[in-house]
Amino acid sequence: MNEVSDANVNPSKSPSLMRLRSPLRRRIILGTAVAALFPTVGRASRKPYIFSFDGVPLASSTDTIVLPNGYRWAVVAAWGDPIDGQGKGLSPNADDTAAMQESQFGMHHDGGAFFPDKGSSSKGVWVVNHEYTDDGLLHVGGMTPWTAEKVRKSQAAHGVTVSMIARQPSGGWLPVPSPVTRRITANTLCDVSGPAKGHELMRTAADSGGVSIRGTLNNCAHGVTPWGTYLTCEENFNGYFVKTGSVTPEERRVGLDAKGFGYRWQEFDERFDAGKHPNELNRFGWVVEIDPSDPLARPIKRTALGRFKHEGAWVTLAKDNRVVVYMGDDQRNEYVYKYVSLKSWDRKANPKGRGLLDDGTLYVARFDADGSGRWIALEYGKNGLTKDHGFIDQATILIHARLAADYVGATPMDRPEWIAVHPKNQDVYVTLTNNSERGSRTPINAANPREKNLMGHIVRWRETGRDAASTALKWDIFILAGEPTAADTALRGNVQGDWFGSPDGLWFDQRGILWTQTDISTSTLGKNAYANMPNNCMYAADPSTREFRRFLIGPRGCEITGVDLTPDYRTMFVNIQHPGESPSERADPSNPTAISSWPDGAIYKRPRSATIAIWREDGREVGT
Repeated sequence: MNEVSDANVNPSKSPSLMRLRSPLRRRIILGTAVAALFPTVGRASRKPYIFSFDGVPLASSTDTIVLPNGYRWAVVAAWGDPIDGQGKGLSPNADDTAAMQESQFGMHHDGGAFFPDKGSSSKGVWVVNHEYTDDGLLHVGGMTPWTAEKVRKSQAAHGVTVSMIARQPSGGWLPVPSPVTRRITANTLCDVSGPAKGHELMRTAADSGGVSIRGTLNNCAHGVTPWGTYLTCEENFNGYFVKTGSVTPEERRVGLDAKGFGYRWQEFDERFDAGKHPNELNRFGWVVEIDPSDPLARPIKRTALGRFKHEGAWVTLAKDNRVVVYMGDDQRNEYVYKYVSLKSWDRKANPKGRGLLDDGTLYVARFDADGSGRWIALEYGKNGLTKDHGFIDQATILIHARLAADYVGATPMDRPEWIAVHPKNQDVYVTLTNNSERGSRTPINAANPREKNLMGHIVRWRETGRDAASTALKWDIFILAGEPTAADTALRGNVQGDWFGSPDGLWFDQRGILWTQTDISTSTLGKNAYANMPNNCMYAADPSTREFRRFLIGPRGCEITGVDLTPDYRTMFVNIQHPGESPSERADPSNPTAISSWPDGAIYKRPRSATIAIWREDGREVGT
């Protein structure tokens, strides 16, 4: 994620903020509360996984991909590569136009998913998010001078790429021509569906009906539906808008201010001036559904899933086949949500899942100190969400989901990011990346027990009856991240195996291996609490033993994010985001390779985010 968004904008003093008294708090910190609070989770009778690779040891900072012995990697597609494998790619000096960028992979690859071509493990559609842009790298001369063309190019480098890719004889993968290949950018028309469609808060001068939105942006993580569509998630949308003068409580709650994140789009695209177009802000911060197989279908903003800073949207099915979507709001002291559809999915009668993401209930999580929890409905007329308390209708609740969650007493978390559902026992895991303000601006609570939580942790829960549609749960802290030998005990955690901090990406493959990726900020890597962690990494974990093994070390300044496997498990796709990221907001255009030149800086004179393919030299499955 773009770290400039990390400020706390939650003023809530939720009743769920229960300070822990000593014995419970001590048990959680020491990692022994798991048995007391949640005795059955993670204690499966099956034989534990024995990983077939040795964990990659940490070493001095390196500017390449490091994998276990016997593994190889290659770039599939980097920022600026042609999406069909044949068009014009990035020029060595990055002097491409906005129009050229619209046919190239965008910048800062984040979440991504592989859709096999008729079940193939050698060809399929790769859909990848492009979270944000570094305008110091994107343009010749960076942001000096700042022009309308540079704004259009920055907008074109945002969004999503849909590209057919195929395995090559070498073992690597490359884009190939296909009718489905396309770019979706900050200027692509998106339809609106669900309760907020047509609402007065969604209407603008350009769209008086509130039914068609131009663009999707800050596309972070993702989800995949059972009917084969892709959910891309708008995270730090507020940073593209500015507003001089007074800011309303609703605007303040999502972080709108007079500065934004420095994109300066409003100078040449007036819709990003929230003073002039206040409702435009309400049209971002949604989950957007894309059909990879239909290039003519518009993306759809699914408003029933709520508006906040979506990290991702992970889909599973309840026992009665209702659709359940788990979501994290990635900012300090924000919440965990889930959506449950009203109707069940019928594969034969409704193969495209029509209406299932438009008609249902949005819930927010409360994690109580005794290890129990519940899902609180954000539904008009329930739990105090009425006109008397400022919630006019269901659309207002969804547009201002954070305020509704504040009101009902949800549990503020330490930056909830990726969520993963175990494919065998349906246990659910969420990464809490970190929160340096915990214990100061926000009190500790049972699910977030460490003051100044620099290392982060992973919380796990089991829905009652193992049914994802349940409104009650039992939870525990699966792991407290940290370095076992740290002098400060608050930084040690209880990781079994290879240590890590700031967990972010989280994904189960169908074999039950939990893949965890880290997002330690560039300003922190190799320093202070992270002195012995110079680069971000990726780990394989066995949930039954809690053992983590370091599988990948990334190049300098990057975040590891996005992961998927081919159906035969013999190729893994991973995204390397913002290699060479500057500790300041943007790279110095006069010295773009100051931190990293990965993967091919000698040619392009700047680092490039990319998707890589990973495979074993012996042709066996990746990971086991």
